Amino acid sequence: QPQLVESGGGLVQPGGSLRLSCAASGFIFDDYVIGWFRQAPEKEREGVSCISTSGGFASYADSVKGRFTISRDNAKKTVFLQMNSLEPEDTAVYSCAASEHFMAGCSTDGKYDYWGQGTQVAVSS
Repeated sequence: QPQLVESGGGLVQPGGSLRLSCAASGFIFDDYVIGWFRQAPEKEREGVSCISTSGGFASYADSVKGRFTISRDNAKKTVFLQMNSLEPEDTAVYSCAASEHFMAGCSTDGKYDYWGQGTQVAVSS
């Protein structure tokens, strides 16, 4: 049974940092692009970042470039999202998802096959 489990969310002050983890099981992790998405209350889901199967390519939304870093450890079947300089606008439920539909590179636009339940990130003073 394919499964993605996020962790690492929480409440942080503006300017603070959090590191999200996405642990995968039940599918061939190395064959899948992993993306991070977020959805704030009353807003549409937004693609935040993605990483290619090897980890050699990553893409970021303009709103998080220079502040967020995505990485993956294929041996541990885990993807990380390091979030620095957090802003109140980053408050959302963050979910990871897996896709086998990219021949090379990655994009948060496209079909993702498996989704996690999400972890809440709240940025507030």
